[in-house]
Amino acid sequence: MNILDLAKKRILVLDGAMGTQIHALALPEEAWDGNLGCSEYLNLVAPDKIRGIHENYLAAGADIVESNTFGGSANTLAEYDLQARTEEINRIAASLARAAADAFSTKDRPRFVAGSIGPGTKLATLGQTTYDVLYEGYRRQIEGLLDGGVDLLLIETCQDLLQVKAALAAARDAMAHARSVPIYVSVTIEQTGTLLTGTDMPGCVTVLSAFDVDVLGMNCATGPLAMRPHLEVLSQRWPGLVGVYPNAGIPMPSALGVRFPEQPDEFSQSLRRFASEMRIHFVGGCCGTTPDHIRALADAVACIAPLDRPVERVEAIGSLFSSVDIRQEPPPLFFGERANATGSKAFRDAMLAGRHDAAFEILCEQEEHGSHAADLSVAYAGQDERAHMDVMVARAARECRLPIMIDTNYADVAELALKRYAGRA
Repeated sequence: MNILDLAKKRILVLDGAMGTQIHALALPEEAWDGNLGCSEYLNLVAPDKIRGIHENYLAAGADIVESNTFGGSANTLAEYDLQARTEEINRIAASLARAAADAFSTKDRPRFVAGSIGPGTKLATLGQTTYDVLYEGYRRQIEGLLDGGVDLLLIETCQDLLQVKAALAAARDAMAHARSVPIYVSVTIEQTGTLLTGTDMPGCVTVLSAFDVDVLGMNCATGPLAMRPHLEVLSQRWPGLVGVYPNAGIPMPSALGVRFPEQPDEFSQSLRRFASEMRIHFVGGCCGTTPDHIRALADAVACIAPLDRPVERVEAIGSLFSSVDIRQEPPPLFFGERANATGSKAFRDAMLAGRHDAAFEILCEQEEHGSHAADLSVAYAGQDERAHMDVMVARAARECRLPIMIDTNYADVAELALKRYAGRA
């Protein structure tokens, strides 16, 4: 049965932490073959150990195991000078998980493999990398995962929606040349209540509802209880399937190193309550969770069917920081037009003088005057529209609370702008 169809009938259990289990192996430094800290390299030099971790989670009751590829994009592997082996590492990692899942599968209970795709170490919205660089690194990773036999692509621990967009585009293009599998995106809401870049859960729903995402969920950062208010929003507003896999609580320092406070029973009962009260289809564990946590979790949700409740669907646009409903009460939706080089002399003069800080202030101050969103048009005779748009959108993407309307006559200018913009323009 298709994994999505099965998840609508019964709650599927993801595995627990991979890094925690690798750390528990206490491998000697020489076992890493000069790549100490690169967990993905162990797929090549210690495949039996990695497959053993998968098997332990499957024996504990996991329906889905994640490939050991959290840092498997070409960009992250480049930090160990392993980028040339991107496809190989991901293909082998997926095949190890595939072999373990197949060994545990039965006709009545199939087991599945999720290709883990982590966020990497650089944030595009903050200018640490670019959309195109992320896209190419993810495309190569995903091609390897598909070759290795994954059933699902899991873009996880997402902290920047621009990174998610790059991964989704890479997945679309990789699958066009191979085979199609469902896509699961899992965002990480910090204790501040937003992603690291500042997006809240309604903003995540607004942006990602424009894409072919089958499952949206949360993982990492906190234990279950801190996730509850965000998960409630997700369950109520997301039209697709919903998942959650928290840490075993918030990590705490101790004399023996970092420890995670939530024991299997406490952890599993929290998720059981979530599944009983909210529309949830996938549960599992992130940092600090072990096969014992997954065993308790599988038992806790075994008799709970996913709730079938209506979803509150709202058409919206959004910046990095806020979601704005298109249908306003009272209407209409107001677009500020002062950041327009043709229609606003103050904006045009600032732009032509190269005073982009002043032009940016004009863009943002429209929020104070009641605008719900802001038009951005930098086209003017004799000017380099691409250059001005690049500067303005890069800053608007990071700092402007108003959603932006990209206003241009040229597709290449629109594409450049959208590769800078994490929101839903």
